[in-house]
Amino acid sequence: MGFLDSILGRDRPVRPDLDRLFGLPAAALTLQAGTGFVPAGAGSVCFAAVEGGAFARLKEEVRDLLDVEVAAAPDEGGAEGAGQGAYPVTYASDAYGYTWLTVRRPAEDLIALVNDLHAVNALLEEAGFGPNLLCSLTAFRPPGTEDGSGKAPAGPRRPPDLALVYLYKRGTFYPFAPRADRAETRDNALELQVRGLLAGDLPMEPDMERWFPVWGAPGLGGL
Repeated sequence: MGFLDSILGRDRPVRPDLDRLFGLPAAALTLQAGTGFVPAGAGSVCFAAVEGGAFARLKEEVRDLLDVEVAAAPDEGGAEGAGQGAYPVTYASDAYGYTWLTVRRPAEDLIALVNDLHAVNALLEEAGFGPNLLCSLTAFRPPGTEDGSGKAPAGPRRPPDLALVYLYKRGTFYPFAPRADRAETRDNALELQVRGLLAGDLPMEPDMERWFPVWGAPGLGGL
């Protein structure tokens, strides 16, 4: 940090280190041992809205990159543009205009999911969209909450979800635990517990003001 940055209290941007995502599988074991939460099989990459032909081509590149050779569930039929031998790669826009790219894998294959998230981030970065990247999210659920469809039961009695959010521009993680019984309310006690548990596995974001809520993010709340 330079002298002027020091006296003005400014932080110099941290160089993105996508390899920190590879710490998630080990952190998941610590998380399960300490809280019972297990991977939900869903992860998302969030970035500022991009329009035009370059983005359309990039979407196809991502689908080609994530050529998952596992048949999609018959009742889901895959996502737009996804073949019968692919897990769906979906795109959605939130109320704030951000785009979420969501990847799904079998819940027990977290390593493959992390590899997918890393590849998507790297591809966006290489395509010149690095400044647009905001965060990546990996979803977790308590054990025993999935029904026969492979999804967590809906409704107010559904246990809370948990996400580990990676801040691209900070190179740090933070927990996000939306409560199922109250709209847009977080389980702060669980978030603090997770921060303490994973401090030795992942670089946790020290500034809690940067623990931004990601309400309605894909992979959470049965979405």
